[in-house]
Amino acid sequence: MRIAAYIGGIGMLGPGLSNWPEAAAVLSGRGAYRSAPTVLPQPVLLPPAERRRSGRAVKLALAVASEASAHANASPAELKSVFTSSGGDGHNCHELCQALVLSPSEISPTRFSNSVHNAAAGYWSIATGSTAASTVLCAFDGSFCAGLLEALTQVVVDGDPVLLVAYDTEYPEPLFAMRPVPDAFGTSLVLTPHREKGSLARIEASLGGETIDSLADRPLEALRAAVPAARSLPLLERIAMRARGRAVLEYLDVSNVTVEVEPCD
Repeated sequence: MRIAAYIGGIGMLGPGLSNWPEAAAVLSGRGAYRSAPTVLPQPVLLPPAERRRSGRAVKLALAVASEASAHANASPAELKSVFTSSGGDGHNCHELCQALVLSPSEISPTRFSNSVHNAAAGYWSIATGSTAASTVLCAFDGSFCAGLLEALTQVVVDGDPVLLVAYDTEYPEPLFAMRPVPDAFGTSLVLTPHREKGSLARIEASLGGETIDSLADRPLEALRAAVPAARSLPLLERIAMRARGRAVLEYLDVSNVTVEVEPCD
């Protein structure tokens, strides 16, 4: 079975990649990749109180979602959304674990509210005033593909645009020893049922057993392998190259996801 949609806008933020235009230049070979710690912007769309309470995962998710929406010239308040992450906010998880070993064990209400897996989606709703349907999911290292398949399915079944937001943040020690995610990385796609003015590419996804694609650039390949949301990079590389091709993305032990890419320009 194959499911398809058009990409109307893209957002990206990660180590050495501040936005989609910068990332597209690197992925297409027009610029050199220089890794640097991810700098997360303040979520200016949020009211001041919520802005102060937001953690790294929320800042990351809102940054890439905002960029993709603006790139697609779409109204964020009207977009259905799919948020996907392998683990949410690593620093918040660390702080909660530290609090639980103290006596007495007192959990900050803000820490607790930011620990739920739909925190980023909730902050996005507050920031944009959106009341559109939102789906939040997790599939460990296969979370990007799980989110992509869910978003594509919604586009095909409902015939409406969908905002896909995939994001992961790093874990401090000692959690890092068990879950070595080194830095924050996020990407976002606005998927539409029909080709529109400004559409970047048509993508068609299917399940299969083909060998996953890697990246020729070693630092980028290391990033792809280290951060679950960065499993999206082979697909984004194809889009950045503006050439017809395919990307095989890591998903589950029993199946990967093959995405055919056809540029619109």
